[in-house]
Amino acid sequence: MKRDIFQAIADPTRRAIIGLIAVQAMTPNALAEHFDMTRQAVSKHIKVLTECDLLHQQQKGREIYYYFNPIKIKEVADWIEPFKKLWEDRFSQLDQLLLTLTVQNNER
Repeated sequence: MKRDIFQAIADPTRRAIIGLIAVQAMTPNALAEHFDMTRQAVSKHIKVLTECDLLHQQQKGREIYYYFNPIKIKEVADWIEPFKKLWEDRFSQLDQLLLTLTVQNNER
């Protein structure tokens, strides 16, 4: 079953896992060392991230390593892009207002 990527990244633990694995591939045991939860709980989070293709796994000997899939996160970036433009426009308007108020105060 494919999961929704937005549901997956809504959880702070899963976002933290993505942050760790984005830096380097990790095993579930290595990931579990970074959290105050059982390895089984971490594995459940990994399962959700794998089901939405944010993580890929690769067997190396007896260990399974999880890798971040940066292409999949583009779906989130594409969704956010129109909002980014909106935020940038509003910040530009605020910058202009502050500049105008500063100039008016300096003229007094």
